[in-house]
Amino acid sequence: MLNIRYRDKTNAWPGFVDLFSNLVIILIFLLIVFVFLWTTTSVFNKNTGAKKVAELEQAKQAQAEQIEQMTADKQEAEQLLLAARDALESQEGQIANQMNLANAYEDQIANLTAQQEQLAEQIAALNEQLQLATNAKEEMARMESERHEIQDEMAEKQSELNARIAELEAQLDAAEKRAAEQEAEYTQMSNRLNKALAEKVAELNAKVAELNSLEQYQSEFYKQVKMALGDRTTIKQDGDRFIVSSDILFDSGSYKISPKGKSQLKLLANVIKDFENKIPSDIDWIIRVDGHTDNKPVLPGTYAYSNNMQLSLLRATAVVNELVKDGVSKRRLIPSGFGEMHPAALGHDKATLQKNRRIELQLTNK
Repeated sequence: MLNIRYRDKTNAWPGFVDLFSNLVIILIFLLIVFVFLWTTTSVFNKNTGAKKVAELEQAKQAQAEQIEQMTADKQEAEQLLLAARDALESQEGQIANQMNLANAYEDQIANLTAQQEQLAEQIAALNEQLQLATNAKEEMARMESERHEIQDEMAEKQSELNARIAELEAQLDAAEKRAAEQEAEYTQMSNRLNKALAEKVAELNAKVAELNSLEQYQSEFYKQVKMALGDRTTIKQDGDRFIVSSDILFDSGSYKISPKGKSQLKLLANVIKDFENKIPSDIDWIIRVDGHTDNKPVLPGTYAYSNNMQLSLLRATAVVNELVKDGVSKRRLIPSGFGEMHPAALGHDKATLQKNRRIELQLTNK
């Protein structure tokens, strides 16, 4: 960008002309003084007085001419100085005008530069808008393409949906048909269920009647067992069952019945055989033989069983086999083993462990 600056100058010509005029006047004055002194000195010189006077006259005349010439030169110089001052003032005016023009040009250039910058900003904004428009156009084209793809996909999905709807309608018809068939089956099943429930209620009532009938034999059975076994501390009655200590039936860790245990079971077998004849045949009764142990773990290396659950079942089975051997019907005896799962007492002392090692016998229905 063109940037021109002119420094304002002070007009020095009037002062210069005045100074030049004063210097000329001073010079003339000094010449006059010099001539006067030189003339005075020559007049008083006796040898050269007259001659000097004539020379002074000539010199005076010459000086007068020089002074006149110098005066004329002064005037001419003043005129030239005035003309130069006028010309300089004219040039200064032209320079001022040129400077004003230059300033105006510079202002115009600054304005044009600002306009150029504004135009550049507008062009950049327009380019940005053009780029945005181009991007928007490309995005619209992409969206249009996606729209066509979605329309095609939707048409395909609609076709699949119509096919699926037709399939579902067919399935619905089939389901309605199956529902009608199932409703008919449900009616039949409901009828059969009601009949079965009626039969089950009748059977349950018969069971209740059987239990009621069995209760009178239970009390008599426990009474006969107690009379047969006598008053022993190792055999106790607990509610509807008899509890026989395993210590009188088995040795420690064994499931083979001891001779003393066999004699006790023989007495019990006689009571059971007697009741087989007393209890009516329409009452389906059994005697449960439940085996229980303490919570002491099985010793490692025991080959016949690996835990207390197996030991309790083996002992219950041994009692059943012994009773069958003594003449009790096998179908009236059911052995089961519970291990240490249902202790009679809690604790780890010797008396508690002995209570938990037991065989329980209970007269009940199937």
